[in-house]
Amino acid sequence: MNHRVRYILVLVAIVSVAAMAGGPKKYGKPLLLTEKTKISDILASPEKFDGHRVQIAGSVVDVCKRRGCWIKVAGDRNNESLLVKVEDGVIVFPQSAKGRAALVEGTVVVRRLTEEEMLEDARHEAEEQGRKFDATTVNGPKTVVKIQGEGAIIK
Repeated sequence: MNHRVRYILVLVAIVSVAAMAGGPKKYGKPLLLTEKTKISDILASPEKFDGHRVQIAGSVVDVCKRRGCWIKVAGDRNNESLLVKVEDGVIVFPQSAKGRAALVEGTVVVRRLTEEEMLEDARHEAEEQGRKFDATTVNGPKTVVKIQGEGAIIK
């Protein structure tokens, strides 16, 4: 076999492996819904969606640095995102998911947090992200909307 043919075969093998590695990755349970819900619709009327299973799509804008136990998915409007929290250890999102397209299913959860609960959540998030905690940035009470994620596909 001449060198040119060998080179082409090796190149094809490398490209094939890279393409398979970069393909969509499935996490958790299979996605069941066929219709997507806009993040902007959920955020505009959270009570309407509270307790309902939804499927959302968007770009991953952040990933839990500590355990990969949540992702933030960008909404269809500027400066909107929705936190998708998964059960610790059941699904672990890699840092490489950041910037990639996500399709996620789960149940919408709406909670009214007291200022004390907000302080605790902000303290925990700062610790997870390796940031210094600043209590002066927390104002409450506040309604928090998130998705309790059950399954996802990251492309």
